[in-house]
Amino acid sequence: MIPNRCKVKICGTTSIADAHMAVNAGADYSGVVVEVPFSERSVSINSAAEIAQQTPISTVILVFDRPTDWVREAAAQIKPFAVQLLGHEPPTQVAELKGILSCEVWKSLFLPTENDPAADTTAIFAQVEAYINAGADALLFDTAEFTDGKARFGGTGKQSDWNLSAQLIQACKVPTFLSGGIRPENVQKAIETVRPYGVDLCSGVEASKGVRDQQKLERLMENARTTDG
Repeated sequence: MIPNRCKVKICGTTSIADAHMAVNAGADYSGVVVEVPFSERSVSINSAAEIAQQTPISTVILVFDRPTDWVREAAAQIKPFAVQLLGHEPPTQVAELKGILSCEVWKSLFLPTENDPAADTTAIFAQVEAYINAGADALLFDTAEFTDGKARFGGTGKQSDWNLSAQLIQACKVPTFLSGGIRPENVQKAIETVRPYGVDLCSGVEASKGVRDQQKLERLMENARTTDG
């Protein structure tokens, strides 16, 4: 599903000031990481609720491998536009959450890096179909980073295989976002190559982890808005 204008989701929002910076730059969504231990951009449920309440654009909260009841309670307090599942949550949990939440349920899927010889594209397409069939409202294609055998999900700045992303997005029946390694310098190429519903980025508009850079953000938005997707 491809819109007339590529949407922009700015993730890693850690304060109301950061959220307003995204709003003023023209972003469509603000992403808030909620109680994810390995993320430097993580905030508490209470802080996320305060940010969401003070943000006029849609807030998406990111959670990682949390039980369904925990996600339900967090969503009830924060009242986001969507919950984004960032970890190993199976399609069955997406279906469970769709049955109990009043907000949308999004799922991050992690693609191989470009020219990865071990990439199993058949399995990736099957995974996409399973989450769509479970009721996911949107999918986000990102890249995991592996260090000493451990995976880090989201906010890695690593670029996935854009050609594979383009194939997946063409086949998707739901809105699909491209994540991973997107920054002001390459956002136009990303949109033109992949033609996603939206782009989702974090580190590409930061001065340091968790600290947003206004100039990078404004340049990113300008480049994204002048690109024909």
